[in-house]
Amino acid sequence: MSSARDQILGSIRKSLGREALAGEDAAKLHEKLARPPRNLIPDRTDLDHDGQVGLFKDKLVAAACSVSEVSGMDQVPKALSEWLGRENLAARVIQSPALAADLDWSDTPTLEVKTGMSDGTDETSITPIFAGVAETGTLMLQSDASLPTSLNFLPENHVVIVRENQIVGPLEDAWARLRTARAAESGETMPRTVNLITGPSRTGDIEQKIQMGAHGPRRLHVILVRD
Repeated sequence: MSSARDQILGSIRKSLGREALAGEDAAKLHEKLARPPRNLIPDRTDLDHDGQVGLFKDKLVAAACSVSEVSGMDQVPKALSEWLGRENLAARVIQSPALAADLDWSDTPTLEVKTGMSDGTDETSITPIFAGVAETGTLMLQSDASLPTSLNFLPENHVVIVRENQIVGPLEDAWARLRTARAAESGETMPRTVNLITGPSRTGDIEQKIQMGAHGPRRLHVILVRD
């Protein structure tokens, strides 16, 4: 554990009137953190990968997302441009820096594209994900310098690229994949932030009526890239 984390946890223990863990108790805690136990897994995710992809799409639609499918990353710009046209949205988009090397916008010259983090004035963003969870239609996104969280929540419209091989069955599998990937890449178990997003933002607090875009994007569109 890092010294900063030790200091934070030490302060919490002190406020709760607890002594620092030691001996067998500390060993059990570190073992649990190193190898987190799996929780209950819903039967509906017990499918082959094609079945999980189908379930993921169904759950996206149920969560008020729209979905378009393409056969490769080279078709993403056109799919995005067509979606913007169908929704009568401005042909402007801000992309995650992580996508700058993956997308060629030359075939969509009428589309204005910039790269970076959102300052709150951008109408539409496009980002990658780390994993798609078929269990609930949830998107798992990391945060770092190339994946600014502002793109996930500030624009009115959020477009997400999902590759079929990023789709897993239950949420437990997404966390396991994240831990493995992070350990291999940086030796760390978690990124700075993990965002779990299921559908566009909504609330029913106002007169018990669903209002879209209350705390984030009003529209969430998924471009599914087939392997």
